[in-house]
Amino acid sequence: MSGHGYEAGRLNLPFVGIATFSKKPYVEDWDSINADVAILGAPFDSGCQFRPGARFGPRAVREASTLFSFGHAGAYDHEDDATYLGEDVRIVDLGDADIIHTKTEESHANIEYGVKKILAAGALPVTIGGDHSINIPCISAFAGDCAGNGPIHVVQIDAHLDFVDVRHGVTDGHGNPMRRAIEKEYVSGMTQLGIRNVSSTAREGYSDARARGSDILSVRQVRKLGTNAVLARIPEGARYYVTIDIDAFCPSIAPGTGTPSHGGFQYYDVLEILQGLSKRGDVAGIDLVEVAPAYDPSESTQILAAQLLLNFIGFIFHNRR
Repeated sequence: MSGHGYEAGRLNLPFVGIATFSKKPYVEDWDSINADVAILGAPFDSGCQFRPGARFGPRAVREASTLFSFGHAGAYDHEDDATYLGEDVRIVDLGDADIIHTKTEESHANIEYGVKKILAAGALPVTIGGDHSINIPCISAFAGDCAGNGPIHVVQIDAHLDFVDVRHGVTDGHGNPMRRAIEKEYVSGMTQLGIRNVSSTAREGYSDARARGSDILSVRQVRKLGTNAVLARIPEGARYYVTIDIDAFCPSIAPGTGTPSHGGFQYYDVLEILQGLSKRGDVAGIDLVEVAPAYDPSESTQILAAQLLLNFIGFIFHNRR
């Protein structure tokens, strides 16, 4: 029988110790990353247009992730009859990119630098925001990586299209990231899932997104099609960059966000898409954004975020190996 932390050593309960992501090792020297996955915090929320607070998202998600850090030899899923995130998957936490208050360009540059360091080390970058503008430097960091490894297809799970070009001079806020992404020559296309209700982009933005190769589906359309049909619309065998806005979920299960939108996904709606995506191609990068813990005193939003990330990372490496 596999050994686990109950047999020897400290019990290391979730509320004990330092709250790195899933209590994984902290790596301060970004030139010494030796891991399969590297977690980077991007606590920047100066790009938001409504309620702030996502700057506290990385800290909250890390703390929530300790709930899933018991010392078992991996995490066994009886439905899949599979053990995920065993000792063979090396995860490290790099801490946070340096954020300079009121300075979007400088803060984004620091986030991009961190993601580039992760890619240079051959690890999977998982960035925790912050508002959705942090996706802009995350995608920008792939310029050198894609030159050697090929283009990326962006899969966005979100309530809002985030395809605004410029609004009152703002080009790098949390309503702009998908527009900035599709402009990159190494972004081959885009799948935008969960988009609904009164969104952040005008009708012209939707037309422009589709003209540039985006496939846009609402929550109701995703459910009507079903998981397999949705996955079939995403290019098979591609390299995927997955960006998850927590407001993609219904605020009944994820109220801790700055721009909640009712009618969103439930947990398994998204989990099954992510699991299928991990079998369909290669996930090259992930970000999860817009967790604003102050709006959810139950702390369930950040627990949802942590659980989703850990499951997704588990699926990715299980299917790679």
